[in-house]
Amino acid sequence: MSAFEVNFDGLVGPTHNYSGLSYGNVASTGNQKAVSNPRLAARQGLDKMKALADLGFKQGVFAPQERPDVAALRRLGFTGSDAEVIRRAGLQAPAILAAATSASSMWTANAATVSPSGDTADGRVHFTPANLNNKFHRSIEHPTTGRVLKAMFGDARHFVVHEALPAQMHFGDEGAANHTRFCGRYDGPGVEFFVFGASAFDSRYPAPKRFPARQTLEASQAIARLHGLDDGRVVYAQQDPDAIDKGVFHNDVIAVGNGNVLFHHEKAFLDQARVLAELHQKLDCLGTEFVAVEVPEANVTVEEAVKSYLFNSQLLSKPQGGMIIVVPEECRQNGRVWQYLEALVATGGPIDEVRVFDLKQSMQNGGGPACLRLRVALSEQELAAVNPRVMMDDSLYSMLTHWVDTHYRDRLAPDDLADPALLDECRRALDELTQILGLGSVYPFQLV
Repeated sequence: MSAFEVNFDGLVGPTHNYSGLSYGNVASTGNQKAVSNPRLAARQGLDKMKALADLGFKQGVFAPQERPDVAALRRLGFTGSDAEVIRRAGLQAPAILAAATSASSMWTANAATVSPSGDTADGRVHFTPANLNNKFHRSIEHPTTGRVLKAMFGDARHFVVHEALPAQMHFGDEGAANHTRFCGRYDGPGVEFFVFGASAFDSRYPAPKRFPARQTLEASQAIARLHGLDDGRVVYAQQDPDAIDKGVFHNDVIAVGNGNVLFHHEKAFLDQARVLAELHQKLDCLGTEFVAVEVPEANVTVEEAVKSYLFNSQLLSKPQGGMIIVVPEECRQNGRVWQYLEALVATGGPIDEVRVFDLKQSMQNGGGPACLRLRVALSEQELAAVNPRVMMDDSLYSMLTHWVDTHYRDRLAPDDLADPALLDECRRALDELTQILGLGSVYPFQLV
């Protein structure tokens, strides 16, 4: 292959906890106040990365954030030394402290939107960090995300890292969780598929009634302009508001695509027939056949899809042909979902293999296999320009598992977030991590 889709998985941070911060994410709110195991969470993620790398897929690592975010707490009026800021926040506003301590950057599908060089006007790979404006605990991520992206994709001949969109609800952007790219070849031209929940300026678009629509049409359109995309190879689709109200907070909870294949639920999009027809027509213009694999409500309900995270899976193209679908263990535990998957791979269609991973620590906070990775299509030359120390291999896996075992706690309860020692542990761990991954100084404590 002369080009690859590389998955950069988010490394779970040392403060992984269950604070139930993500309203609209049923798993997140349902496990609020449970005791987490950061060490196990990080090891589960690393094991998935290593297993996929061993299967021959290109796999990278995306570093977590510094948490708690003391600077964010200071902006909210908490004063004193770093330890005093944390203690005061814990006493006066524990919910705010929990938000500032979230390890949510582990879900790297929300880190940015990526357009490969085959789609952009200047022939470079473009990244726009997501502002994640809908949730405070995620809205504070993008400055560090931008620095980490530049440390990984620093060669300006091949890569462009934009600033995040304005941090305002009209341009709410949730990154690649609402973006898919279809193509015949990873290094050829493709069709970029932007999915939004509502429009900020056009009242003709319906909106969900119970849960928020996190991605706006206007944000998606702005990213397409920033990345220099051709309007003739872009498709916009609106999520079904009823699906959002059932817990489909991002498109990657109800649909996933790869190559020329879209695996999606019957209730994924408004005016679904028109959306599929437009994707078919625009890919056909590129000489690529579009294949839609639609899961009927009669086989798997939206509620079952949300609970099992059937669609928050990875579709990976095998070198010998066909595709693997990577699903969480929760899919195997759901009888109807597993029955559907067994029937799917037996049909002779493009998805012909299932791989199951135990990601319970992430799943209990509302993120499955697809949430954990940012997809970047790269030519051989572009891949050679990526910081090589973030690419998974036996040596990096060994170093990172030792690093996790050395620095991570195996138990973190909500009350533990007010322990100032947690910040010191996080900083020591991340300072060592930047050396392992060759990132330089990307964290606030390293920049002072």
